[in-house]
Amino acid sequence: MYQGLITALVCSLALTIILETGFFLITGKRNKKDLLLVVLVNVVTNPLVVLTYWLAVLYTNLNTVIVVVALELLAVLVEGFYYRKYGQTLKRPFVFSITANALSYGAGVLIKFLLHGGL
Repeated sequence: MYQGLITALVCSLALTIILETGFFLITGKRNKKDLLLVVLVNVVTNPLVVLTYWLAVLYTNLNTVIVVVALELLAVLVEGFYYRKYGQTLKRPFVFSITANALSYGAGVLIKFLLHGGL
């Protein structure tokens, strides 16, 4: 169990940082402090979301869809808050947050589907 959790944490964080910093750059942003902010916010939120998901699945009978939606919504709100408070060039921080998170979550689902043949 622990090896699977560690693998999930590392892979999820790496993929999230790659995709969300890539999204930052693709949207034309170049501010180095904002780029660092994107990385740091994800270093905090992503492991918490992954760990909480694993704990909820292992130790509760909660519907996994509800768990995912709640955790992703919380991540979007927390990240959007930090982008709004500390971002220098992020004009629409919550739109940026929801789009970046949708991209990284969607890519993760697609990769999992391709690697394991199912959700």
